[in-house]
Amino acid sequence: MPKTKSEKIVFYGTGRRKSSIARVRLVEGTGKITINGKDIDEYLGLETLKVIVKQPLVATNTLSKYDVIVKVTGGGFTGQAGAIRHGIARALLEANTEYRPTLKASGFLTRDPRMKERKKYGLKKARRAPQFSKR
Repeated sequence: MPKTKSEKIVFYGTGRRKSSIARVRLVEGTGKITINGKDIDEYLGLETLKVIVKQPLVATNTLSKYDVIVKVTGGGFTGQAGAIRHGIARALLEANTEYRPTLKASGFLTRDPRMKERKKYGLKKARRAPQFSKR
């Protein structure tokens, strides 16, 4: 549901991937992306991660229409980038429902269900067994 904050309409979206959670706000602006108070170039080092974050905006042709403000926690940079992408896609859907077919076809609205498998007793990791020696 859009809320007005000092005469600007704000759209919200929550994105998740692995153990990362991103809270995304879209505000009408020039296309500036801020993650945890830092610029996108400062926060994400790899160029591929920046491309991943911008994918929903590029697909809907709204890269220079909204400012993106993100608070993201948990996981690593790759998981966080995926969570941000998911959150931006959800916020865009809230902004305009006509974006749904484009975002859905690109797979940006689907929550990636792949998670780290839990460690089992008697094993070193989820599936890694202790080294076996005959002698």
